[in-house]
Amino acid sequence: MSVLQVGVIEPALARALAAKYQTLQLPNDPTRNAFLAQHAASVTAVVDFGPPGVDADLMKSLPNLGAIVHQGAGYDSIDVDAARQLGIGVSNTPDVLNDTVADTAVGLMLATMRGLCTADRHVRAGNWPLNGSKYPLGRDVSGSRVGILGLGRIGSAIATRLVGFDCAIAYHNRREVPGSPYRYVASPVELANTVDVLVIATTGGAGTKNLVSRAVLEALGPNGYVINIARGSVADQDALVDLLVAGRLAGAGLDVFTDEPYVPVRLRGLDNVVLLPHIGGVTVRSLSMTRELVLRNLDQYLTRGTLTTPVVPPNSSLRPAIDR
Repeated sequence: MSVLQVGVIEPALARALAAKYQTLQLPNDPTRNAFLAQHAASVTAVVDFGPPGVDADLMKSLPNLGAIVHQGAGYDSIDVDAARQLGIGVSNTPDVLNDTVADTAVGLMLATMRGLCTADRHVRAGNWPLNGSKYPLGRDVSGSRVGILGLGRIGSAIATRLVGFDCAIAYHNRREVPGSPYRYVASPVELANTVDVLVIATTGGAGTKNLVSRAVLEALGPNGYVINIARGSVADQDALVDLLVAGRLAGAGLDVFTDEPYVPVRLRGLDNVVLLPHIGGVTVRSLSMTRELVLRNLDQYLTRGTLTTPVVPPNSSLRPAIDR
């Protein structure tokens, strides 16, 4: 029986999988149907990392699939509802990325608000001796009012770091967090209207699509900054670009986009925007930790029919695990 790899699997993880299991790589091209016709019945588990993801059609085409093991905390690339209906387990790698992503969020705030990347380009271009420090002054992160949209594990880790900067923290969730020391705000618009920086730290998926709407961004105003380390789908990207180009937002620090790896051309030309290639959770340490957790989930499923960190527990009566 085989383990099917979906998406671009991290090389060290791919090597570890190949050393222990019979692995297959799902093509993301016109040969996919022929590949599935040949190999579908042999697939017991899927290891997934990002696009193209695992949708209901792929699950239904794999008659012996029992578990989808995802590398990463966010699993919006997987149709979880379909997996639950089909009795297919789903796991992710929660918590191990919290600190790494929170560090990225704070780094994006500093880089965006202080104009650090613009200053770096100024020096690299040889302009310092010619023009001195003739580029826009930055804004202090220290003492700023920060709104966190999504005070979950990562959002809380971001807030903890920003307390050290003397920031005034407010947040919006679907529901108030009991015992939180931070100010709860009833809606995203109200949150944006009362802060200098809006940090997007929600989950992705249909439930949060365009949660940061044009109205939210307009409420943030021309002196406001947007930091997004969640998913590109959470923010109305067209509205974000329009407002940045028009000078109706002060700046943005973005690690995620709606159509990755493609980034709007208009964003790439703005000095008040810092753009990262979705590396918020990617460091040597974090990849090692997620790799280990993926392997633990996969081994536990294939040997015992359970998952270490289940999002959806496997239904062994519908999809029995098959020993190696």
